[in-house]
Parts: sequence; structure tokens; C-alpha cells
Amino acid sequence: MPFLDPSPSPFKCTYIEIEQAVETYAVILSRPSWLWGAEMGANEHGVCIGNEAVWGREEVCEEEALLGMDLVRLGLERADTAEKAVSIIVELLEKYGQGGNCSESMVFSYHNSFLIADRHEAWILETAGKYWAAEKVEDGVRNISNQLSITTKIDREHPKMREHAKDKGWWDDQKEFNFSTVYAHTNNSSGRYCEGYKLLNKYKGNMTSETMMEILRDKESGINMEGEFQTTASMVSVLPQDPSLPCIHFLTGTPNPERSVFKPFIFVPNITQLLETNSPTFGREDPVKKKPRFQSKPDRRHALYCKHQEAMERINSDEETGIKMLEEMRMLEKEILKEMESALQNKCLDVKRAANLFSQSVKNEMKIYESSGSSQ
Repeated sequence: MPFLDPSPSPFKCTYIEIEQAVETYAVILSRPSWLWGAEMGANEHGVCIGNEAVWGREEVCEEEALLGMDLVRLGLERADTAEKAVSIIVELLEKYGQGGNCSESMVFSYHNSFLIADRHEAWILETAGKYWAAEKVEDGVRNISNQLSITTKIDREHPKMREHAKDKGWWDDQKEFNFSTVYAHTNNSSGRYCEGYKLLNKYKGNMTSETMMEILRDKESGINMEGEFQTTASMVSVLPQDPSLPCIHFLTGTPNPERSVFKPFIFVPNITQLLETNSPTFGREDPVKKKPRFQSKPDRRHALYCKHQEAMERINSDEETGIKMLEEMRMLEKEILKEMESALQNKCLDVKRAANLFSQSVKNEMKIYESSGSSQ
């Protein structure tokens, strides 16, 4: 259901205030708990957006503006198609700019690339400061990672993108314009991007939600990251072209998809509140909202995250318990996938069941962690 506000007031994103839209849509978000925006998410119209950090020749702005993650959420809240999301993001980028610290733990700023899709089409949007290029995905597979990837197929662009590159001496107006070559650093290669593209092509034509989950779990490729920049959460969406079928969004809500459960969310009326995956808030006392920012770091972990963290410690310390727990987690996930596949194939969705689906799946996951702990 859209939310209508005939006289919207300005509201604050992570750092700055912007004008609210008259109409906004319901969203499901996967986000770092300290900020307003999101790394990825979906809305009630089946629009999905995810973003990645990118760098290039254009200097990163450290001045506080909209974060790329704010733009993800704003696109989802305001667009009912993928292309409209592209338009909204670039309009906001032009009006407010992008910039500011993107981490609660360190000084870390970047430009952004976006993967934007709906039931019928997908777009790649990549930025360099206020300049941008967008590519409509025509066929095959497409992915983004920590590099500019749009080359000569540019379907929409900032009106002064080429002029700016020419003024900077990055492009001579003689060669065919290649966005990634012109705006990226000389070494614009990301192992994750290349390996991700290989894996997607490997399963091209035979892609399932389960296959996509396994790709996201792949550590050898670097897609499932470990260490300081670990994979913090993962999401897979099924977007049927048939409008009578529901879009299904599988989210982990926990780090490391190899040791997490993908749980389904469907937009239906009267959805049960997602309390176990809702992080605590601190209002005006939040260190992010007080200047100077980030002077302390409160415990923002939600209930599922805490249980998951405890379970991972047991998996690492007790091999037998770990094997059993992971088997139970995979069994739960397979049961969920089977139920969702049946709902799509039979075109029969139990709406009451769907309203409680994600919340109940989280509770079932937490039971696995609790029972494994009590059995020791």
C-alpha cells in the first residue's frame, strides 16, 4: 500500500535533510544498523536495488550529503519501476550530491554503483561524484562489484558527463566513449566482479534461487568476503513476470551467507512485525546524530544477530556441534525453498501464512541455535 502525504515535511536521511515525496511505498531493507539508508532491499512493486562502493578519477567527496545507501532506500520508497528508480536516484544525486563517511568504525568514503531491477527489466547505474551513466540490461546476466563496469553501451547519462571528462583531459573526443575506461583509475579490475560474472554465466539459462544463494556463498571467488570487510548480509529476489504471482525476497539478516539461512519475505497485508531483526535505536543520543560524530559505538545488534553470533562461536569451537547445526540450517532453508517453489508453480499463496512467513522463519532459525547450545 502506498503512503500518501499531501503536505510532506522535510526529513533527515543519514546526514542531511531533504524534501519528502508526496507518495512513498512499503519497503523491506537490509541495512547497516547505524544509518538511515540500506545496502539492498525491495519494495511492494517488486523493485529491487543493491549498491556497491566504487572509486575512480573523480575525487570522493567527504562533505556530508546523501550516502549511496540513502539513495538505495529513496529509490525503493519512491519508484514503482526500475527505470523510475534510476530517474529518482540521479535527480536526488544532482540536487543533493553524494558524500560523507560510510562507516561507523573508520573513515571510509566512496562513489556508488547500483543494480536496479523489477519484474520486467534491469538497469546498472554507476556514479562518479555527480556524474553518472546508466545501462539497460538487454539480455544475459549482469553483476556489479567494486569497479566501474559500464563501457560503451550507455542508455542514459548525465548531460555534461562527456564534457567534464574532456575538460579533465580524460577523453579526447576522438575515441568511442567508454565510461569505465574514462572515469576509472588505470587499474580498474576487481576479482570479485570477474569471478561473479563467470559464475553467473556458468548457470546462465538454468538459474534458480537456490543456485543464486550458492553463488553468494562462494568464498573462492571472493563474493562471500571474510576479514575486515566481510559479507554482512545477503539477499536473493524472485521477480516473476506474471503479475498474478508474488515477488519473493530471501534475506539472511546475518553475516556470512555460508553460515546463514535465507528467509522469505512477501509483501502482503497485515505483515507480522519483524522484531527479531530490528536493531535497537537510540534517538537523539545516537553517536551518529551528535557532532562530532562516532565518538562511541553502542550495541546495535538485533536478537537474531546475537543468537547467530553465539552459534558461530560454537561452530568454530565444536566441530561435531557445528556440522549438526549447519545441517539443520540447510534443512530449514530447503523446506522454505520447497514451499515457495510450490506457491509459485501452483499459483496458490496462503496470504495469512505469508504475513507471518519471515518472522516465523527467523524464530525457527533461532530455535536451531538455542537447541544446539542447550544440548552441550
